[in-house]
Amino acid sequence: MDGFEVHDPGFRHYVLDNAGPEEIAAGFRWVEGPIWMGDWNCLLFQDLPRNRTMRWSEAEGLSIYRAPSDYGNGQTRDREGRLIACSHHGRCLYRTEHDGRVTRLIDRHAGKRLNAPNDVIVKSDGTIWFTDPLYGISNDYEGGRQESEQPPALYRFDPATGDIRVAAGDFDGPNGLAFSPDERRLYVSETGDQSRPDPRQYIRAFDVGADGTLNGGDIFHKIAPGYCDGMKVDEDGNVWSSAADGVHCLSPEGRLLGKVRVPYRVSNLTWGGVHRNRLFIAASQRVFAIFLNRRGAPLPGAGR
Repeated sequence: MDGFEVHDPGFRHYVLDNAGPEEIAAGFRWVEGPIWMGDWNCLLFQDLPRNRTMRWSEAEGLSIYRAPSDYGNGQTRDREGRLIACSHHGRCLYRTEHDGRVTRLIDRHAGKRLNAPNDVIVKSDGTIWFTDPLYGISNDYEGGRQESEQPPALYRFDPATGDIRVAAGDFDGPNGLAFSPDERRLYVSETGDQSRPDPRQYIRAFDVGADGTLNGGDIFHKIAPGYCDGMKVDEDGNVWSSAADGVHCLSPEGRLLGKVRVPYRVSNLTWGGVHRNRLFIAASQRVFAIFLNRRGAPLPGAGR
């Protein structure tokens, strides 16, 4: 089983003996924010330090979707299928309308500028959840050094009312996000204050109330080697997390089931393809893809 590492016998049923990791694109500086556009039949991802959003399809190969991207990072789609992206340089969330116009959704909380939104997801009720660490404004490589006006936090934003609130503020560096299939649990990666020699780095799990409040936040799993940057959930609630040696598959109880090995540090990943059984992996300067015997959890919105 080249390309895989089995830690639980059940993981053998998740992989296909005749489908290993494929390198589908290369030559970037640092790849982030992959998202599958089902109605377009293509993958979008960020070549973050080059300030551009790339597009890849099986039929047409690689092209530039947007440049400049305002140093875009995490991306998702809302219930109407509109693309929502995090901007490091703009310190905001922006939405691409169906006619191509770009709308700035949110850039402040309590009258102060956000830091550098990093990852974003949309709940089935239309609320937008995003992390806001300092990484994108702490150096000039991923957006430009700027002064922070408020602490790192996880936010919940309701575009219908304009209400924005801190969902959880006890983070040093909140990063990747994923809901469980029933949306009763929210996973958030803590990648810590990376200026310190021993930053806090693990995945936390919160219980999500009917009113959008969060409870809990205990440590769900600590990735090793490396740490969880981005993650996605499959149809059965397993968490697929980035790591230094590939992608780790974790059970809903936090047990390591197995790994998809790639020879580069992974930043993020997403499910895609016709059946949502193809895992696209952003790995340093390259993008990999692998067909698995799993499907990604359904997401709210069109063309997903």
